[in-house]
Amino acid sequence: MTNDIINKELVNKNESLLKNAREKVVREVNNTLLITYMEIGKAIVEDEKLHIEDIEYENKSLRYLSKVLTNKFGKGFSRWNLNYMISFYQNYSGQTLSSHLGWSHYCELLSISDKDKRSFYEKECSNARWSVRELRRQIESSLYERLLLSNGKTNKEKVLELALKGNEINTPEDIIKDPYVFEFLGLPENKPLMESDLEESLIKQIEKFILELGKGFMFVGSQQRVTYKNVHYYVDMVFYNKILKSYVLIELKTSQFMPEAVGQLNMYLNYYAAEVNDEYDNAPIGIILCTDKGNVNLEYALGGLNNKIFASKYITVLPKKEELIKQVEMIINKEKMMVDNCH
Repeated sequence: MTNDIINKELVNKNESLLKNAREKVVREVNNTLLITYMEIGKAIVEDEKLHIEDIEYENKSLRYLSKVLTNKFGKGFSRWNLNYMISFYQNYSGQTLSSHLGWSHYCELLSISDKDKRSFYEKECSNARWSVRELRRQIESSLYERLLLSNGKTNKEKVLELALKGNEINTPEDIIKDPYVFEFLGLPENKPLMESDLEESLIKQIEKFILELGKGFMFVGSQQRVTYKNVHYYVDMVFYNKILKSYVLIELKTSQFMPEAVGQLNMYLNYYAAEVNDEYDNAPIGIILCTDKGNVNLEYALGGLNNKIFASKYITVLPKKEELIKQVEMIINKEKMMVDNCH
């Protein structure tokens, strides 16, 4: 029996050593590659400065360099990739590079021209350990613009905060997005859908749904029972956010927002606060996901409650970036005009 215990401890210790060693090797190889690509970009830029009067030199030089490097070192040195190395040097020279991001991550980031937006995605990607695919999905779903629009307080300070820190989770408001994007479900736009079908589809794609919800979410279960005076009710989906230390109760609606949904969810939150919460848990949070927030004044519908309840729209196709960018710019410009008028 003692030998079994010793052997297990020995195996676990050596597995941990090997795992840490491999991770260290991967990080070192990755960092070396990034520094090398940075130096290649720098060398090309400095060479082009020496031939600045030769208009054709840049194209001829890159074409020739690409051909030679590909013949000697294999794939990865196309003119397209060399241009990325130039851009990498121009945008990241002198900055501390993230050990969690690879070359493919940085290529995705370099496709973003807005520096604040690029910085935001870099911070989020590094903190959340997104794969390249996940990073691409977040960019395509306009996460940056959606977060800026979610709490209705978009301003230049908020833009700067996201750029410098990413999306920090300190209050319940910080986990809310508007809209949420469920393009990963593959559902046609505006197709009639039962709430049970939507819930089933989200559960089947639970990993992608958690990615869309954001940082700190863990799935507790669906159709979680709440009992009042021997009458059973069921919460559509329950999560726990480990950053906020709060249960998050989600009600799914396949119609526009209706005020009566608030009362039902408020009851569930009171139950969780009284019967489910442990002493170290904070107050539970409620989110109503609907197809449209309609014409209801949400301030009246959600105001005056002790519990934190939010209503957000969800869409089943990727949002149009141009429209979201326009909305952000309009709010920031409106804020600037108000400040200017005050002076």
